[in-house]
Amino acid sequence: MKISTKGRYALRMLLDLATHQSDGFIALKDIAQRQEISKKYLEQIVPMLNKSGLLKTNRGYQGGYMLAKSPSEYTVGEILRVTEGSLAPVSCLDQVPNECPRAAKCPTLFVWEGLHNAITEYLDNITLEDIIEHKSDISGDNYSI
Repeated sequence: MKISTKGRYALRMLLDLATHQSDGFIALKDIAQRQEISKKYLEQIVPMLNKSGLLKTNRGYQGGYMLAKSPSEYTVGEILRVTEGSLAPVSCLDQVPNECPRAAKCPTLFVWEGLHNAITEYLDNITLEDIIEHKSDISGDNYSI
């Protein structure tokens, strides 16, 4: 499984909004500049994030974007499913229940189910807040004596 640029940039955009949430609505040009991502590319990602309810938007002079909920309520898995679709490593796991005619006799199905469960459990247990906290831990922002 490979995460596309769209998924990675969506995560970076939402992380940027989480980091700057106290600033109110943020212009897309500001996010693009801080993240070194093309504004045009972000414009293609925004409709997906907006449609899924991950963003609040405001048009006009003070317009821009902000998170629709707290950073602790966004998981990496949720964000990637919005932008990438299914995170299943094989197509037969896209359907619940598995409708593959070979499922009952597939000797490798347990391998793919285990991988899918590991990916899902991992990504669904990391929030934007966790990433912000990790970033401050590794950058030394929490230095104390």
